[in-house]
Amino acid sequence: MYTSTKLPRTSALFLSALLGGMIFTSCASSDRSTNSALPKMAADGVANRASAPASESSISQQAEASPIARSRPQLIKKAAISLTVNSVDKTVDAVSQIINQQQGDLIGLKQQQPKNDNPRYTATIQLRIPENRLEPTLEQLAKLGTVESRNITAEDVGDRLVDFQARLTNLQKTEANLQKIMDRAGSVRDVLSVSQELSNVRQTIEQIDAQLKNLKNQVAYSTITLNLEAAVSSTSPQPALGLQVQETWNNSTHSLSAFSVGLLKLGIWLIVYSPYLLIFVALIYGFTRWRRTHSPRLTQTPESTTSE
Repeated sequence: MYTSTKLPRTSALFLSALLGGMIFTSCASSDRSTNSALPKMAADGVANRASAPASESSISQQAEASPIARSRPQLIKKAAISLTVNSVDKTVDAVSQIINQQQGDLIGLKQQQPKNDNPRYTATIQLRIPENRLEPTLEQLAKLGTVESRNITAEDVGDRLVDFQARLTNLQKTEANLQKIMDRAGSVRDVLSVSQELSNVRQTIEQIDAQLKNLKNQVAYSTITLNLEAAVSSTSPQPALGLQVQETWNNSTHSLSAFSVGLLKLGIWLIVYSPYLLIFVALIYGFTRWRRTHSPRLTQTPESTTSE
């Protein structure tokens, strides 16, 4: 009896020790897996933090890789030249021919006739010429007269072009990602939210694209402001005697016709208002007769003459 009761108790203790060892082993393995996962998570966090500066520096990398950055400086050139010429009208025609030869455009023309305070004939012309034809055009313009002043200014906009191009590229990527999110959106609220954000991004893209095109256009075409001034006074000579007589005759006939037309208009006005004029004249005439008949001085005069 003693032996039979002792064996089950021993087996029970053995089973308990075995289960405890198994549990301890599983806990140790889970601890080791957890400890091994922690460095991996930390490494992933470091990698994510390292990728953030990389994304922030993507614009600069795109700027370095951009063809605009590797090309020559992007300059907006503006020139101004002042000339003293013999004839402003002939010079304007010559400038038009130069513009056609250099494949440019005339964007402004202002001519000022001689005045008392400024007896010289002047003109201001604004031209737009391809950037590579600026110097030849200035040389041709300088041959039209005497150069009084000449200057050229240039502004480097290469950094602005690179910045606009990088921003435009990133916004286009954002637009593509938002379009994918919008295609996968389920609820109406999510669709409206993504659609609003997509609209804002597209509006910004259009603005930046317009600014980028404007800068590229200013770089591709240079502007020239040409000031022309006549060398001598442009006062016209005294006309001949026959021209003076003819001009006087024309002025007198014009004055006579204008006076006749004025009288005709006055007659029409009098005809239209004639009823009122007749009534007014009748009232004046009746009032005058009434004063004559009822005036005491006029009634006593005949009596005094008969008594005498």
